[in-house]
Amino acid sequence: MTTRALFGENLEGLTELMAGLGQKPYRARQVFEALYKQRVGAVEEMTTLPVALREELSADGWVVGLPEMAQTAVSVDGTERYLMRMGDGETVETVETVWMPDGDGGERGDGSEAAEEEAGEVETAEEAVAGAVKQVLRSAQDDKSVSGDGGYWSRRGDGRARSNFGALAERGFRRATICISSQVGCAVNCQFCLTAKLGIKRNLTAGEIAGQVAAVLNRHKIQIGKDRINLVFMGMGEPFLNYDEFMGSVRLLVDGIGIPESRMTVSTSGILPGIERFAEETVRPKLALSLNASNDVVRERIMPITRKWNIAALLEAVQKIPLRTREWVTFEYVLLGGVNDQPEHAREVLALLAGMRAKVNLIVWNPGPGIDYVQPLPADVTVFQKMLIAGGIATYIRRPRGRDIYAACGQLKRTVAEEKPELVTIGTA
Repeated sequence: MTTRALFGENLEGLTELMAGLGQKPYRARQVFEALYKQRVGAVEEMTTLPVALREELSADGWVVGLPEMAQTAVSVDGTERYLMRMGDGETVETVETVWMPDGDGGERGDGSEAAEEEAGEVETAEEAVAGAVKQVLRSAQDDKSVSGDGGYWSRRGDGRARSNFGALAERGFRRATICISSQVGCAVNCQFCLTAKLGIKRNLTAGEIAGQVAAVLNRHKIQIGKDRINLVFMGMGEPFLNYDEFMGSVRLLVDGIGIPESRMTVSTSGILPGIERFAEETVRPKLALSLNASNDVVRERIMPITRKWNIAALLEAVQKIPLRTREWVTFEYVLLGGVNDQPEHAREVLALLAGMRAKVNLIVWNPGPGIDYVQPLPADVTVFQKMLIAGGIATYIRRPRGRDIYAACGQLKRTVAEEKPELVTIGTA
C-alpha cells in the first residue's frame, strides 16, 4: 500500500482531510498539534484522537512520515552529521542534516536575539579555528548566569540547581544550531563545494525540509520554549531554487513547531528572482548572501552562477529588503588561499558594502576530496578581518564545526564511505 505523509500538511490541508473523513475542524487542530508541537512519530501516538480515527487514517495509508536517520557521524567537537532518508520509505535519496551544540558563531552581529547570545564569544581567526577542536561544556556551577531571574540556571526551593532551558542546559550547552538541506544535491556548481559534485537530484518538500528539524529535535529531546534552537538553511541545495517548498517549511516551523523566524537564517548563492520574492514576505528568516568574492571576475570563476546575476544586481536586490529593527544582512565569504583572501580583495569588499546594514562572516575554506583549492594562511585571515573591521564592517570568523566528519560548510556530499579529510591547522590552540 502506498503511504502518504501527514508531516508537511498545514492546518488548512489537515482541515480538508478531516472533513473528507467526516470529522469536525477541531480534529485537524489536534492532528496539527500532535505533528508539530508534540512531534509524534506514529499515527497511533496521536492519543487526542479516537482510536477509530487513528485506525482509519492508518488504513488509508497515512503515516507521520518523519525522515529516518539512516546513519550518524559524531565529530570530536560534538557536532553530529546525519544521513537522512525521507519518511515515505520509497525514495532512495538521502540528504544531510547537521547538529551543532553551541552553534558556529554564524549569528553574531546580525541584530537578532541569537546574535546577542553569541556576542563576544569568538572574535579572532586563531580563536575561531582553535574552537573547532574543543567541545564547549559548561556546568551549572561555572555558568556566569546563575540566577533566579531568567538565567540559564536557577535554584529550586531546596537549593539544588535546575535548568530553565531544558535538555541543552542540562548537557552544558547554551544553544544549538541545526543546519538543514533544501534539495537532494545542488545545481549551483560552486567550484569549492563538495555538494556541487552531486549535481541536482530533486527538490525536497516542505515536510521533508521541516521534518529534518523535527527528527533532530526528537533525537536530542529538545523542548521548544526552554531550549534555544537556531536554524540555518545552509545544508545541501539552494533554497531559492526550491522557493515555495522552502517557504512552506518556514511556515510549518514557525506556526507548527514554534521556532520564531528571527532564529532562522537562509543562505543563497545569489538567485535574483528568489531574493526579490523574499523581500515581499511578511514572515521570513534572516538573509545571508554567499558573496565569496570581491569582484565579478573572481566570482564567476568560483561561482559560475555569477554569469547570470552579477554582484551589482544582487546587492541592489538585497538593499530593497525591508529589514526589521536591528536586523542586518549577512554576507558570507569563503576564504580560498591565494584566490580571494588578499588585502586588495578586502578593499573591494569594503567598497561593495559601503553604506549597507551589513555584516560579514568569514569562512576558512574546508577541504574536501577532489577540490583543488587550499586554505588561506592564518596571517591572511587575520589581516582580512582586521581590514574589514577598520573599514566599518562588523566581521566575524565562523567556527568550523565537524570537519573531521565532513559536516562543515561546503563539505556535505554524503561522504559516509569516503576517506577522512586531511585537516589543516589554522592558528594555535
